Amino acid sequence: QVQLLESGGGLVQAGGSLRLSCAASGNIFSINTMNWYRQAPGKQRELVAAITSSGVTNYADSVKGRFTISRDNAKNTVYLQMNSLKPEDTADYYCNARVLARSGRLELWGQGTPVTVSS
Repeated sequence: QVQLLESGGGLVQAGGSLRLSCAASGNIFSINTMNWYRQAPGKQRELVAAITSSGVTNYADSVKGRFTISRDNAKNTVYLQMNSLKPEDTADYYCNARVLARSGRLELWGQGTPVTVSS
Protein backbone atom coordinates (compact mmCIF):
# COMPACT_ATOMS: atom_id res chain seq x y z
CA GLN A 1 0.00 0.00 0.00
CA VAL A 2 1.39 3.38 -1.04
CA GLN A 3 0.94 6.00 1.63
CA LEU A 4 2.33 9.06 3.40
CA LEU A 5 2.94 8.96 7.13
CA GLU A 6 3.49 12.19 9.04
CA SER A 7 5.00 12.82 12.43
CA GLY A 8 6.32 15.64 14.58
CA GLY A 9 3.31 17.78 15.42
CA GLY A 10 2.53 18.94 18.93
CA LEU A 11 2.11 21.83 21.33
CA VAL A 12 4.71 24.59 21.49
CA GLN A 13 4.92 28.10 22.88
CA ALA A 14 5.11 31.10 20.60
CA GLY A 15 8.66 31.60 19.40
CA GLY A 16 9.41 27.91 19.61
CA SER A 17 10.25 25.35 16.93
CA LEU A 18 8.91 22.08 15.61
CA ARG A 19 10.05 19.74 12.87
CA LEU A 20 7.53 17.78 10.86
CA SER A 21 8.43 14.66 8.89
CA CYS A 22 6.54 12.84 6.16
CA ALA A 23 7.68 9.51 4.80
CA ALA A 24 6.30 7.89 1.67
CA SER A 25 6.13 4.11 1.73
CA GLY A 26 5.11 1.37 -0.64
CA ASN A 27 6.18 0.37 -4.12
CA ILE A 28 7.16 3.86 -5.36
CA PHE A 29 9.26 4.45 -8.46
CA SER A 30 9.58 8.24 -8.18
CA ILE A 31 8.17 11.25 -6.37
CA ASN A 32 7.61 14.62 -8.01
CA THR A 33 6.92 17.71 -5.93
CA MET A 34 6.32 17.21 -2.22
CA ASN A 35 4.20 19.75 -0.38
CA TRP A 36 3.08 20.78 3.06
CA TYR A 37 -0.42 22.20 3.47
CA ARG A 38 -2.20 23.37 6.59
CA GLN A 39 -5.79 23.89 7.58
CA ALA A 40 -6.82 25.97 10.57
CA PRO A 41 -10.29 25.60 12.12
CA GLY A 42 -12.91 27.27 9.96
CA LYS A 43 -10.42 28.08 7.20
CA GLN A 44 -9.56 26.60 3.83
CA ARG A 45 -6.54 24.38 3.37
CA GLU A 46 -3.55 26.41 2.18
CA LEU A 47 -0.19 25.56 0.68
CA VAL A 48 2.62 26.28 3.12
CA ALA A 49 5.71 25.05 1.28
CA ALA A 50 6.71 22.95 -1.72
CA ILE A 51 9.89 21.28 -2.92
CA THR A 52 10.60 19.73 -6.30
CA SER A 53 12.56 16.55 -6.83
CA SER A 54 15.61 18.68 -7.67
CA GLY A 55 15.29 20.76 -4.51
CA VAL A 56 13.66 23.95 -5.75
CA THR A 57 11.51 25.38 -2.97
CA ASN A 58 8.55 27.71 -2.68
CA TYR A 59 6.90 29.19 0.40
CA ALA A 60 3.74 30.99 1.38
CA ASP A 61 4.48 34.62 2.22
CA SER A 62 3.26 34.06 5.77
CA VAL A 63 6.05 31.56 6.54
CA LYS A 64 8.98 32.86 4.50
CA GLY A 65 12.07 33.25 6.63
CA ARG A 66 10.64 31.08 9.41
CA PHE A 67 9.92 27.70 7.80
CA THR A 68 12.29 25.52 5.78
CA ILE A 69 11.23 22.59 3.63
CA SER A 70 13.73 19.89 2.71
CA ARG A 71 13.68 16.33 1.44
CA ASP A 72 15.74 13.17 1.49
CA ASN A 73 15.10 11.44 -1.83
CA ALA A 74 16.86 8.27 -0.70
CA LYS A 75 14.37 7.95 2.15
CA ASN A 76 11.33 9.31 0.25
CA THR A 77 10.91 11.75 3.10
CA VAL A 78 10.09 15.45 3.28
CA TYR A 79 10.62 17.66 6.31
CA LEU A 80 9.27 20.99 7.48
CA GLN A 81 11.41 22.86 9.99
CA MET A 82 9.25 25.50 11.65
CA ASN A 83 10.96 28.23 13.67
CA SER A 84 9.69 31.38 15.37
CA LEU A 85 6.24 29.86 15.54
CA LYS A 86 3.25 32.14 16.01
CA PRO A 87 -0.25 31.39 17.34
CA GLU A 88 -1.58 31.91 13.82
CA ASP A 89 0.49 28.91 12.69
CA THR A 90 -1.87 26.69 14.68
CA ALA A 91 -3.44 24.20 12.26
CA ASP A 92 -3.50 20.62 11.08
CA TYR A 93 -0.54 20.12 8.76
CA TYR A 94 -0.82 17.74 5.80
CA CYS A 95 1.82 16.25 3.58
CA ASN A 96 1.03 15.88 -0.12
CA ALA A 97 2.92 14.26 -2.96
CA ARG A 98 2.46 13.11 -6.52
CA VAL A 99 4.13 9.77 -7.06
CA LEU A 100 4.70 7.21 -9.76
CA ALA A 101 4.04 3.84 -8.19
CA ARG A 102 3.55 0.29 -9.41
CA SER A 103 -0.19 1.01 -9.45
CA GLY A 104 0.26 4.15 -11.57
CA ARG A 105 0.40 7.89 -10.99
CA LEU A 106 -1.10 8.79 -7.64
CA GLU A 107 -1.71 11.90 -5.58
CA LEU A 108 -1.22 11.08 -1.93
CA TRP A 109 -2.22 12.87 1.27
CA GLY A 110 -1.03 12.18 4.76
CA GLN A 111 -3.40 11.81 7.68
CA GLY A 112 -2.52 15.20 9.10
CA THR A 113 -0.60 16.16 12.21
CA PRO A 114 -1.78 18.89 14.59
CA VAL A 115 0.37 21.87 15.49
CA THR A 116 -0.74 24.12 18.33
CA VAL A 117 1.14 27.31 19.16
CA SER A 118 0.23 28.92 22.47
CA SER A 119 0.68 32.61 23.13
